[in-house]
Amino acid sequence: MKLFTLRNVLRTALWGSIAAAVLAVIGFIAVAIYVVRVTDDLPDYQQLAEYEPPIMSRVHAGDGLLIAEYAREHRVFVPIANIPQNVVHAFISAEDKNFYEHGGLDFRGIIRAGLSNISNVLQGRRLEGASTITQQVAKNFLLSSEQRLERKVREMVLSRRIERAFTKDQILELYLNEIYLGNRAYGVAAAALNYFGRSLDELELHEIAYLAALPKGPANYHPDRHHDAAIERRNWVLSRMAENGFVTEDAAREAMARPLETVDRLSGATYTAAEYFVENVRREVFSLYGEDELYDGGLSIRTTLDTRMQLAARAALRNGLEAYDRRHGYRGALSNIELGEGWVERLAAADIPRDLDEGWLQAVVLETTADAARIGFLNGEEGSIPMSALEWARETLPDGEIGPPVSRPSEVLNPGDVILVASIADQEGFSDGQYGLRQVPGINGGIMAMDPHTGRVLAMVGGYSFQHSQFNRATQARRQPGSAFKPFVYASALDNGYTPASLILDAPFIASGGPDERFYMPSNYSERYYGMSTLRLGLELSRNVMTVRLAQEMGMAPIVDYGTRFGIYDEMEPVLAMSLGAGETTLYRLVSAYATMVNGGRRVEPTIIDRVQDRTGATIFAHEVLPCDTCDAEEWDRSAVLEPLFPETREEVVDPVTAYQVVNMLEGAVQRGTGTALRSLPWTLAGKTGTTNDFRDAWFMGFGPDLVVGVYVGFDTPYQLGSGEAGGQVAAPIARDFLEVALEGYPVAPFRVPPGVRLVPINRLNGEPGILGQSGVILEAFRPGTEPSRQTDEVESGLSFARDSVSDDPLAFLLDEPDSQDDEPDDELGGLY
Repeated sequence: MKLFTLRNVLRTALWGSIAAAVLAVIGFIAVAIYVVRVTDDLPDYQQLAEYEPPIMSRVHAGDGLLIAEYAREHRVFVPIANIPQNVVHAFISAEDKNFYEHGGLDFRGIIRAGLSNISNVLQGRRLEGASTITQQVAKNFLLSSEQRLERKVREMVLSRRIERAFTKDQILELYLNEIYLGNRAYGVAAAALNYFGRSLDELELHEIAYLAALPKGPANYHPDRHHDAAIERRNWVLSRMAENGFVTEDAAREAMARPLETVDRLSGATYTAAEYFVENVRREVFSLYGEDELYDGGLSIRTTLDTRMQLAARAALRNGLEAYDRRHGYRGALSNIELGEGWVERLAAADIPRDLDEGWLQAVVLETTADAARIGFLNGEEGSIPMSALEWARETLPDGEIGPPVSRPSEVLNPGDVILVASIADQEGFSDGQYGLRQVPGINGGIMAMDPHTGRVLAMVGGYSFQHSQFNRATQARRQPGSAFKPFVYASALDNGYTPASLILDAPFIASGGPDERFYMPSNYSERYYGMSTLRLGLELSRNVMTVRLAQEMGMAPIVDYGTRFGIYDEMEPVLAMSLGAGETTLYRLVSAYATMVNGGRRVEPTIIDRVQDRTGATIFAHEVLPCDTCDAEEWDRSAVLEPLFPETREEVVDPVTAYQVVNMLEGAVQRGTGTALRSLPWTLAGKTGTTNDFRDAWFMGFGPDLVVGVYVGFDTPYQLGSGEAGGQVAAPIARDFLEVALEGYPVAPFRVPPGVRLVPINRLNGEPGILGQSGVILEAFRPGTEPSRQTDEVESGLSFARDSVSDDPLAFLLDEPDSQDDEPDDELGGLY
């Protein structure tokens, strides 16, 4: 019997075909059933038409510089029309070269990847994928990233539907704005900023190619940790772009030769200098709009910060704190490590403070000799600290004093000590390879500068290092202002019948009104008394006894009124001690109060935000919209030039004449009194020092016609600054260094004199009329009719027994002025008094 007859073969083929067809139908039905089942609850892809991704909020300084970003996902949305073609071509070349030809699934790519993967498996190489950009959109927006067949089927079905519902450009817009590219960047625009510090349209070809290299695995192509792999992948993208005809071969080769250089965009001096300020901004925006809008809403926040002033404020505060710290000796090494083989690794593992000054280096002492210390650095190189650079490093003693002078490096440093140093090669007498010893100050402080007319905070630094302590000493530290409060005592006197030439007795004084209503005796800083003195002298030279006697004469009611009216205190006890600044307030409040005095007596509230815009550019917050009487005129007279007229709507806190009188007296404090640290500057300036009991806190408030700055210095846990460390010694130099930079470009102009002020030649020492050019004669500010005549006979108030305690020479107070520091109490008297 023949088995392989033609008939049998045909019969077998027929039945085989029928069986195959049946199986194919069954398989198709099974696949169809499976697809229907897994795609029965597909996400609604139509929601992509309403794509509104989380966008980071950006904070800009008043001059437009970026100073902070807030985001859960760092993203800047860019419409496809604004994305450069090279960016589109680079990503298509790297991810889906047939993007414009397929309908969501690239079958040619699938076959090609399958064949390639056979070879890849045999050679142990990474498998290729064949997902299209559309599939990635479906996965990233609508599905998860789980590696399951069911998810892949859903992805393919969604991709086909997305292709039918959206144009290719719409799909690309979704993809390029959503994709994660590492370095905290979502979307190509944020990646351009985070990697290169520039916008998309500013990128060069080799940089664009690097971004397109990242979707397959940003961590695998990190520019620093995997630099060679990043270069290789970037160059592969460039070759694909040339292969696809998007760039020429020459352009691709030129781009391949370029180095890969990225930036750490938010780590420069401008950003670190503004950290305290932007944290205040973050809190304010959070309170206005909530967490979601702040971190996902794409807000554009324009602040009041002046970056030039901010950098100057941070430098001045840091230098001032470091100078104070050096005056009080060396507190010792950070740690001590074992020397010998491996010391570089042990040095690298040592803990050091964060946020160090630029130029400060971590080092270890290798050896000390009679005239120097040999030190080593993290790179294995060596240097030296000469003996002359260690003379300041006397031991810090528990009582705040310092130990004996240093005669040998070994008295300060030991081998193995981990220390901080900075090069001193640019200083006279030193050479390359020589370094000075440094230490992070134990003291802290704050500085704040403000426009007195608008309230715009132009600079704010809340401490030495934000990374070390986020506590903002400009806004949160509540401390006694001491003599910095006195101008408001004198303002209340000027509004209650006194003039700058009124005489008050400066002599020993005892009264009730101290702590627990005990009797107390305030004393002057110099521990001397000067008899009858003008109010001007009392404020210029910060006389404590005169201030308390003035407060007793007037009564505390007007002083309490002014303390609360100016916003220095919410509540103020009506006791004489408060006239010397015994109540607690913040630098933020005190700067605002001084600004009110400077601008002519109008209330001004500090503001740190000018405006906020939402993601569409609509302004949703503006700090101040001034009413203008002529800006919206319906009929414009072409023959006339109309100047904008802004009616004054701010509350008048104090009479403008009184405000000017105080400002004028404080100008004298800079010229002749406790604020002489500012006298070297060429601008018209005024100011007031402040020092509290036992030198625990030091203040200085300085200002010109258009700028107010306040400085506070003290320990976070109140502790004595040391003998002589008063406001004029500690805080005023910080204000001076700041103003020297901040006022560049400001005109040298006098303070504005309001209507109703009469300037009369007066001897500032005795309050008598005089002639300009005579010793002690100045132009004093009076209200008309209050200036003294030559027959004026002012009678002092207070306790008469004090006359016997005045200097033996009855005219001594005219000739002998006290030390130009705050008048401060004797330690035995207790309090500020």
